[in-house]
This record gives sequence, structure tokens and C-alpha cells, in this order.
Amino acid sequence: MADKCDLCLLGLIVLSSLLTGTSGVTDPHVFISSGENVRLPCNNALSNCESTTWIYNRFRHSAAVELIGLGIKKKDTERHERLSLGSDCSLNIKNVTEDDYGFYTCRQFVNDKQQGTDARVFLPVLHVSVSPSSSSQTEISPGCPVTLSCQLYSRLSCDYLVRTEGLQLLWVNQAGVDLKTDSRYKILFSSYHCNISLTTTLLNEDDNREWRCQLTLRNQLKTSVRYTVKYSGLC
Repeated sequence: MADKCDLCLLGLIVLSSLLTGTSGVTDPHVFISSGENVRLPCNNALSNCESTTWIYNRFRHSAAVELIGLGIKKKDTERHERLSLGSDCSLNIKNVTEDDYGFYTCRQFVNDKQQGTDARVFLPVLHVSVSPSSSSQTEISPGCPVTLSCQLYSRLSCDYLVRTEGLQLLWVNQAGVDLKTDSRYKILFSSYHCNISLTTTLLNEDDNREWRCQLTLRNQLKTSVRYTVKYSGLC
């Protein structure tokens, strides 16, 4: 373990989410935080899942990847170990990452002919990163500077979501008070990256303190990320 401040964080990131859609878009949206498990509904399923195929696209017109073919999970995808098909033909994804955001299409085939129309779901993912950080283990203690960066990965532009859906990204404390009201925290929001960062220098009393990044649309909570300070080592 390095003894420099580029390895001076140890935090417990706990992810929680509410699975609901937006009101102003055509395709259903399921908001989730990275690290969570998610269920994507198939709203055109037939009597059994042997006719069900699930297809993934990062963007609407990007290259398609078949994840489930006629009820059978494909083994040659990098998501293979994290995918499963529900009894209702829903697609289950374990331990969601920011790379999982995109379009998921449920399509039905009988005798090689498509039945009905596609049922599409879009998965936006909220992800938090911490700096300074390392790929394995980090240390944190009083006097260490810390920056928490909370970003929404979505096919819709953040400006659009702010204007039409009232999107808000907020860092709040355990009582739900917006941290931008406290001068010890520097809060910066970028609508271009759909990112809100929190920067502060840690105090003795911050051990076990919780900060939470919240995503709301039209004043309704969609998903949140919780960061709990755990002191260990030196800066």
C-alpha cells in the first residue's frame, strides 16, 4: 500500500435505488445505482420464455449485442455471469456497472418470425467515484482532502433532463440537508457531464459520517448513493 495521499481514502460506498420511470420519455426508464441488482421487465412476453430474446444497445442506433436468445443465455458476452432470465421473462442484471447503461430490448419469436412489437427499457446508471483513489485499497484520515464525484450515465442529455424532467443531483447529509448550504463543502454541478462533485478536507468528527448523492426527477427520488467515512491510516 502506498503511503502517499494518492492512496489516502478508505470509504464504504453503499448503493440504493428506487426503480421507477420518467414521465416525459417514450421508453420506460429504470434508474439504478452501480453495484445494485436490477430487474428489467419484458412487457411483450408470451406464454413461456422460450420465445424471448433480449438485445442490448449502448445507444439507439449502435451495434446490437444479443444477451438472451430464445430463452437461452449467451455465453460469449462480458455480462454473461451477471445475467439471468426471470420466470416472467424479465432480464435480471447483478452488480450493475456504469458500462451497463443503454437500451435493452425484449423481442418475441415463434418459428423464426417476430411476434408483436419490441418492448424496450432504458437503463440509466448513477455512479460515484472517489479521489484520490487506487484500484485496490485506499486510506483516509483527518486532514485528508477528498472529492466524491457522482455522475449519471444516460442516453438523454443532462440539459434535457434538467429542463423537461426537473432533474436534480444533490449531495446531502444524514438528515437530508443540502451540503451546498455548508461552506466547508465545495459543490460543483456540470450539466454537460451530468456530474455533481463534493470536495472537502476531512475533520476528526467525520469518522462514520455519511454523505449521500441523490437523483430526483420532478421532486421524486429515483436513486441514491451513500458514502460513509471510515478512518484508517494516514494521509
